Amino acid sequence: MHETDDDLARLQALLDRSYESAGRHLRDVITPERRLSAADLAARLQGLCLLVLATVTRDGRPMAGPVDGIFYRGAWYFGSAPDARRFSHIRHDPAVSATHLPSEEFSVTAHGRATLIDVHAREQSGFRRALLDIYVPRYGPDWEAFLDGGAVYARIDAERMFTFCMPAADAPESPD
Repeated sequence: MHETDDDLARLQALLDRSYESAGRHLRDVITPERRLSAADLAARLQGLCLLVLATVTRDGRPMAGPVDGIFYRGAWYFGSAPDARRFSHIRHDPAVSATHLPSEEFSVTAHGRATLIDVHAREQSGFRRALLDIYVPRYGPDWEAFLDGGAVYARIDAERMFTFCMPAADAPESPD
């Protein structure tokens, strides 16, 4: 886990604010027992987590697609090629939404703004190390050259974030 105590406190405050501002339907689905604490969430989101990321086109249409998500210091990060359409959208309008949904029993959704980051900047050295720890064992040492060859990354500065966790034993049985 990369989160500091301050990161976890900020994340918990965000989760609480988000829940308090949620509509009735969302609160009916995400009951207090189905929420995760910031510490539980950070412990659960280790390594690569696939996200569905939604960006906004110049003419206001939503576009969603998969990205590798990295949860680091209490925020989602994602990357792509510098000429990827999603980064063109973000440069024009940084509004984004992202959902990690590995199963019907667990999800995390964030709504906010994407902030471009420089993985070579000194203040991003911890994040860069996290990327290398995730991707080099998976793709080999050449992955660092890929990272240095122009990959771009952004952080989602979430304005709202919702968690949902229902243990499989508590989930309703599906009809056969």
